[in-house]
Amino acid sequence: MIHAERPFRQHKRPRPPAPQAFGCARVVYNDALAARRTAHASGLPYIKAAELSAAMTRAKKTPERCWLGEVSAVVLQQSLRDLETAYRAFFDGLAGKRPRVGAPRFKSRKDRRQSIRFTANARWAITKGGKLALPKIGELKVRWSRRLPSTPSTVTVIRDAAGRYFASFVVETRDDRLPRAGAQASARLGPDVEIDLGLEHFAVTSDGRKITSPRFLRRAAKKLRRAQQSLSRKQKGSANRDKARMKVARAHAKVADARREFHHQLSSELVRENQAVYAETLCVKGLARTRLAKSVHDAGWSAFLGMLEYKAQRYGRTFTQVGRAYPSSQICSGCGYRDGPKPLHVRAWTCERCGTAHDRDVNAARNILDEGRRIIT
Repeated sequence: MIHAERPFRQHKRPRPPAPQAFGCARVVYNDALAARRTAHASGLPYIKAAELSAAMTRAKKTPERCWLGEVSAVVLQQSLRDLETAYRAFFDGLAGKRPRVGAPRFKSRKDRRQSIRFTANARWAITKGGKLALPKIGELKVRWSRRLPSTPSTVTVIRDAAGRYFASFVVETRDDRLPRAGAQASARLGPDVEIDLGLEHFAVTSDGRKITSPRFLRRAAKKLRRAQQSLSRKQKGSANRDKARMKVARAHAKVADARREFHHQLSSELVRENQAVYAETLCVKGLARTRLAKSVHDAGWSAFLGMLEYKAQRYGRTFTQVGRAYPSSQICSGCGYRDGPKPLHVRAWTCERCGTAHDRDVNAARNILDEGRRIIT
């Protein structure tokens, strides 16, 4: 099962999908969480999900919560399920069944990212004209990036910080695997490849290919600075400040989208053309505490390596990471001689034993390729 996100078509005056639905889902979540916290503080038994659902149904008949009936009941039930999932993760963490997470917290109406979910019980549908028909909301125009491979069972409507709406579908797909790269891979890359990640060059492959770092955040710095300066001049709580905040959020979203698209294209290319991909484990948290922090975050190495890993697993490829303690920059890829560490400004060097001239990044990539092959054999 996968979640496929589809952005709504942007119009000059987009009609949002029932903003009150997000608020109703949040209120139901907070009411249920408050009830459980109150019961725990009073020493009462843990309130079951069925009791919370019955309490929500009764609340819809009261003057204080009668407006909950204006949205689909499935949205409210799914909000209760989200709370149940959060509690289950919290208790499993305490029991040692999974990494520990904090206890569920109240949702704020000021949260920039909100979502609601519709299951098959809600009787939502995709019309013949390609619109998304949601109960008690209506038909919404959608910009489809591709066809759905099967009939979706669930749709989640998401509103991000930039005010954009997305529809995330749960569909069933086949386990499509790419053919082995040995016979069909291009001569440039071959059956396996190693990538050495950096800042000046985003990636350097073991065959000498250098991929320039796009530096999306750096390129948008001037526009972001002006938008943030405009935001700082607006009065807090005013409508103009909210508009300025939206401009800043959209500028950041544009940068994030461009970076994600670059990561997807490059990772798909590497996985498609190679049977095995090797990379070095990076200490991103450590590098993010240095003066290079902004450039490190702009590169997005962790997200890129994560894409490589799941795409390799999905398409039957091999992805291996070599420990960062491996001295890839100190070893000659020709004869194996190790001549010690080198300052970062040294980008090219000659081996003292065999006399081979090396590009620092290409040599490191070739060494990691050899180490990756040794690890998987």
